[in-house]
Amino acid sequence: MSPAERRLPVVIVGGLCEGARRAAVGDLLHSVPGTVVLHHDLSSGSESSVHRTIRDNTGPVDSGHTPLVNDCACCALREDLVPELVRLADAGTYRLAVVELWDSVEPQAMAAVVAAESESLELTGVATAVDPALVLPYLSNGDDLAEAGLAAAPADQRTVADTFARQIEYPTVLALAPGDETADDADLALLAQLTPAAQRLWVGEGILGPALMAGFDVEAAAARQHPACALLPQEADEHGVDTLVWRRERPFHPGRLHAALEDLVCAAARIRGRFWLADRPDTLLSWDAAGGALCVESAGPWLAALPDAAWEMVPAERRVAASLDWHPEHGDRCQHLTFTCPGLDRDNLLALLDSCLLTDAEYAAGPQSWRELSHAFDELLDPVA
Repeated sequence: MSPAERRLPVVIVGGLCEGARRAAVGDLLHSVPGTVVLHHDLSSGSESSVHRTIRDNTGPVDSGHTPLVNDCACCALREDLVPELVRLADAGTYRLAVVELWDSVEPQAMAAVVAAESESLELTGVATAVDPALVLPYLSNGDDLAEAGLAAAPADQRTVADTFARQIEYPTVLALAPGDETADDADLALLAQLTPAAQRLWVGEGILGPALMAGFDVEAAAARQHPACALLPQEADEHGVDTLVWRRERPFHPGRLHAALEDLVCAAARIRGRFWLADRPDTLLSWDAAGGALCVESAGPWLAALPDAAWEMVPAERRVAASLDWHPEHGDRCQHLTFTCPGLDRDNLLALLDSCLLTDAEYAAGPQSWRELSHAFDELLDPVA
């Protein structure tokens, strides 16, 4: 048997919807012979350790505790997960290991951890389990995870909404499981518009296992999330749910955009994309908003701001994405924002966005003049330590 054949296939299943997650894991456990499930309960982190359970289709087979690392339950998970999976691989008892993530753990971080152990393990699939009727309630929930009892570490400052958004936008498979309320067409349309790269499969139909054992490319998945080449939602209007794709070539006036932030962030349940400011023409900025909270960050330089010699160090996916819309003057600099929400007010949103761009006179003054405009985003982008 070759080393590749000896590797233990691993599937990651996560999600804030605990009922849907348990249903998806149960589906795999009972439909794929030789499956074992590994779960770390981070809710016990305040007790100085994390509880680990291992079960197969006959019931629990092992359990234990792993101590906290740096007073962080999620760090303890990272430290304990791979050794336990390698131990299961070495035992040769099981054909598939399912990692059931705790509620607020995001699959991207754990996928990278598992994929790094390529000698004993093979990451074959990543899924987030979702109750479609809960998509809008979760995306609208701006509470801190700590307030909801879901923080994975003392310094965890994430919200329910932004955590849920990243959970559903990263994987290639969404495992759908109905809860107490029946999802309607609008719920399903919202989920479809938010996750263009994912297969949406209903739990219990016998197709989840094959989909999650087909293989998973960690680097491609990371590229889909990078602001420079993210696979963003497409223009859509279905069952009362809209996605507006707003693209412009002209830079934002930093002062006018900053003044409009509150109205823009509240305009949609989910907003993603990349943009540029006139006073920071070399910096690619990412826009990430959910639940009424906005995160604006630098994602490094635009390709057009790099010397030619540096292009060889840029991932091919990014170079391809940039070439598709290369502007003769601005290069890959652009505004590309997507707004998804039921009942989106398109006309007012378009007018507000366009009003934040440089006027004809401001644009004609040129880049040197742009750099002298108000630096309204300094507090967000260059916070004082």
